[in-house]
Amino acid sequence: MIYTIGHSNINQESFIEILKSLKIQLVVDVRSSPYSKYVPHFNRENINKSLKENNIRYIFLGSYIGGKPKEEKYYKDGKVNYDLIAKTEHYNEGIDKIMTLNRDDNIVLMCSEEDPKSCHRHHLITQSLVNKGFEVIHIRKNGKINKITKPNKKDVQKTFF
Repeated sequence: MIYTIGHSNINQESFIEILKSLKIQLVVDVRSSPYSKYVPHFNRENINKSLKENNIRYIFLGSYIGGKPKEEKYYKDGKVNYDLIAKTEHYNEGIDKIMTLNRDDNIVLMCSEEDPKSCHRHHLITQSLVNKGFEVIHIRKNGKINKITKPNKKDVQKTFF
């Protein structure tokens, strides 16, 4: 089982409380760029410090499994093509890292989009994980959860942004 969460504009205290309530031990940042001009408390250094103060570890894997790659070859008509990303060795190394981290810790994959249906963590990462037998649980900012246990082939093939 692996959790995902989008920080959106939630305050840091509420975010930490949600993680604590689910006994999360490790936040895996899957944003391509771990910075936000709107909610700077979720910038890489700031969130890492806050999590550490609350005995939660942080790791950045956005360079492996981020949803907005720098290379133009992953875009079609200006939109990201997740199917192309899912086929790369580098992305699959990131998925392997997630599965390894999940063996020892209760982890959450963090991105910025609150709604997983608008985020690569659902349309790309979740589909890869459920194909490997994982149950993925999306945490919403109100603390409610959505379980995903079956892959949806259509999601991986969508293009976004």
